[in-house]
Amino acid sequence: MSVTGKTVNLALQGGGAHGAFAWGVVDRLLEDGRISFEGISATSAGAVNAVVMAYGLTTAGREGARLLLEKFWRGVSDAAGWRPLQPAFMFFDVMTRLLSPYQLNPMNYNPLRNLLDKTIDFERLRKQSVVKLFLCATNVRTGKVRIFENSELTVSAVLASSCLPLIFQAIEIDGEAYWDGGYMGNPAIFPVIYGCQSRDVIVVHINPIVREEIPHTAGGIMNRLNEISFNSSLMREMRAIAFVDRLIASGAVRDGDMKRILIHSIEADAFMKDLGITSKLDASWAFLTRLRDAGRACAGDWLAANYDDLGARSTVDVQAKYL
Repeated sequence: MSVTGKTVNLALQGGGAHGAFAWGVVDRLLEDGRISFEGISATSAGAVNAVVMAYGLTTAGREGARLLLEKFWRGVSDAAGWRPLQPAFMFFDVMTRLLSPYQLNPMNYNPLRNLLDKTIDFERLRKQSVVKLFLCATNVRTGKVRIFENSELTVSAVLASSCLPLIFQAIEIDGEAYWDGGYMGNPAIFPVIYGCQSRDVIVVHINPIVREEIPHTAGGIMNRLNEISFNSSLMREMRAIAFVDRLIASGAVRDGDMKRILIHSIEADAFMKDLGITSKLDASWAFLTRLRDAGRACAGDWLAANYDDLGARSTVDVQAKYL
């Protein structure tokens, strides 16, 4: 893949079907053509987007990546074949709190495994990927974040990053069990800081950081708890990034002795806040493409306003947004 324009790293959050928003964002960035991608740190649905995008880029360039992402998300919709209605979701939600996935799904069926296997040649991706990938999962035993890099990429690594423990059995890799990476890194920023040359990190947000209204329903409270917990690790890392930036700005350390990271954010909090908790399971094609189109629009607006600042400065106020 030839390098054009400016080179950045991506940080892709997870969020079930809401990951189609990030699909739209990367689709628009790929279409623009001025940005190249050095590394992608990603979690859950973000990890799925990352490996599909990277495989498409590796095998067929930008347009190939765009086509493969659309084909994959169409496959997600076809495999799901339903749209969650409130009564059905409430019943399912209650059952996941009474019975574990080892009881509800003893055969550990996960349609995502078959879809990923059909879409990606993981051996080729491990050997030839033109993008550095960092997939985040949570080690069930130690509670530590586990980063799967290019040489370790398998379908199980992607499933580990997206394993919601109330729905799926833990994914075992080399004797260790893993759950969704969102608990410890949604996504982790440190892998692209240490593993990539580019200082620019574009964070694609799925989970709203701020909600003005206080939830009063059980579903609303649980949804907000999930949003807070899935944003917490990212906010802690942003505190460390801001601390280093202040040290460099004050002259306490030289820029070069420590790495100044330039943070950018693409989000649609107002749009995401209006989506109910059941929508994270809504894989209907109409809903997924609605999310994709929202992501494309946000990315287009972001490019128009911020492209020239890439490589020069952060385009998000880290202090105001994260601290």
